[in-house]
Amino acid sequence: MGIGGAPTQWRRSRIDMARDDGISRRVVLGGAVAGALLLAGCGRSGGSTRPRLRVAIIGKGEGDGRLLFRAAGIKADGFDIDYSEFASGQLAVEALNGGSLDISGMSEIPPIFAAASTIQSFRQIAVNHGDVNNQVVLVPKRSTARSIADLKGKRVGYVRATTSQYFLIRMLEEAGLGWGDIDPVAMGVSDGAAAFAQGALDAWAIYGFPIQRAIATEGARVLRTALGILSGNYLISAHVDSLANPDKVELIGQYLGLLQKGYQWAAAHQDEWAGIVATDIGVPKEDVLDQFRRKSASYELRPVTPEAIASQQQVADVFEKAGLLPHAVNVRPLWDDRFNAVIRKEG
Repeated sequence: MGIGGAPTQWRRSRIDMARDDGISRRVVLGGAVAGALLLAGCGRSGGSTRPRLRVAIIGKGEGDGRLLFRAAGIKADGFDIDYSEFASGQLAVEALNGGSLDISGMSEIPPIFAAASTIQSFRQIAVNHGDVNNQVVLVPKRSTARSIADLKGKRVGYVRATTSQYFLIRMLEEAGLGWGDIDPVAMGVSDGAAAFAQGALDAWAIYGFPIQRAIATEGARVLRTALGILSGNYLISAHVDSLANPDKVELIGQYLGLLQKGYQWAAAHQDEWAGIVATDIGVPKEDVLDQFRRKSASYELRPVTPEAIASQQQVADVFEKAGLLPHAVNVRPLWDDRFNAVIRKEG
């Protein structure tokens, strides 16, 4: 058996997981070896003397900032953006902690697990508020499940230390069930997709483009979305050394401004953006448009506020109560509000 009760055939390396996701460029895996490789690739490439900002890309489709910039015709002025690809926010946190990134997006959850450890080499500098209806529990086409309560005793896949684990815990609680009432299977995104497609899971708590792909190719059905559970707050985090460097701070501020403009373009060009996303993730455009129509919110950058901090603290408390953290976590020291003025200006 693999991690979280997964059969051995699903327990593959992170390299395999990234390859299955169709990642053909640089993929960051976390750890010393990956950090060394990434640092070697993050210098001034092609003889360029322009300053560079090392930015994470997590997953594909709507969340890919590089794809968004290309679609919107947005280019950095006076600096280069060096992108690195990750399968999850947890891996991006590992890279931040290893000094291999300047800035990365992620959900509220990976930083909480980092805060419970001895290393937190990053600070959360902005809220990336967006859709929570793209965070769901999927069931196979022929499933008879009609509610979360029907998952009792069933084999349910999820991604450890992510929003999928959090909203699954909350959904079970609301249905009067506990973590022990299901057979939870911790799996990476690619492994989960393969297991779900081959009938090895009764349900799958997942987020992002795999939802549209599973619906389009396998006839999967959404049992429930995370609306009413997730805050919609995704986070932008930066490495502490980058925040201590005035030149990097300037680049980060400029990048946040570009990202806000990208979100504004996407909100005003939903049909065009849907076609680009559909091509990127390999599903019909209509499936992406359907997901866009169901969105709880369009993406936008928001400043750091007491409400955003309280939201993440509530998530941390749920994980601690569930026994999934070694001790209680105070998230307040993870936050840095120095870019609030930039975000408000571009909003």
